[in-house]
Amino acid sequence: MRNKLTKELAVCGLKAAAALAAEHPAVINRLFIRQDRLPLFTKTCRALAERKHPYKICGDEELERLCRSARHEGVVAMIEEPEARSASGADLDFWAQEGKTGVFLHSVGNDYNLGAIVRSAAFFDAYFIVLSEADLEARISTGAYRSAEGGMEYVVFRKVRDTAAFLRDAAKSLVVIGVERRSRQRIDDLEAIVEDKRKKLGPPSSGKARPGIMLVLSDHEAGLPPALQSHCSVLVRIPGTGFVECLNVAHTATLFLHKLSSLKPPKEASAAQDTAGRVSDAGLA
Repeated sequence: MRNKLTKELAVCGLKAAAALAAEHPAVINRLFIRQDRLPLFTKTCRALAERKHPYKICGDEELERLCRSARHEGVVAMIEEPEARSASGADLDFWAQEGKTGVFLHSVGNDYNLGAIVRSAAFFDAYFIVLSEADLEARISTGAYRSAEGGMEYVVFRKVRDTAAFLRDAAKSLVVIGVERRSRQRIDDLEAIVEDKRKKLGPPSSGKARPGIMLVLSDHEAGLPPALQSHCSVLVRIPGTGFVECLNVAHTATLFLHKLSSLKPPKEASAAQDTAGRVSDAGLA
């Protein structure tokens, strides 16, 4: 839920609020908690008091009113409404040089799909999520935070206006994998695909073991628009029985991110992987 007067967003759900308090406590403006949750947020309450920001012990009825959901799990944190920054050439360069994996989302359907994808991204160490400004349904919202189960604090969000132009530029330095159910190539071919594309792009200047990878997903019934398909490095599908046309976009994201996370690095590269923490704007603007 967004508060239009204060331009705040309610973050509810125990895991979402706990991750927020642990990773980005300074963004919490106000905290509302049930008495039984107080021991879990004592440090947060103390920090809020030091900053002269309020916290309040309250009941389920008030918590539900604040976040417009009965699934608050005893805690609601109010933060400034997040706004993803526009993706830049510097972002693409960084993702390529550091061998980052991320997801570009076109018409993902709704906030809950977005949250589920973010949860999988955090679980499989995907670094960034790129949203299309044209997608008015999937936004960083209370529902997305709750569905992400804390994952919002471990990914970097960016947004783009001209999606085709962005993918065209991304394909110059990243392996851009479009998920398209009519494609000839399958998800099991990913290791060979990524290795082939890595050779064509050339090794990252930083010497990272894997190239930067961007997974392009859509929940639109028609799949990825031709204008986006044409700028992908490769199109890949998940084979199935054919009894249903395709998987939900969040399930598709999970399968691909799991597969990408398990790819073996090139033999000539160091086995050591980058374990650096997220940049300071992780999860927010």
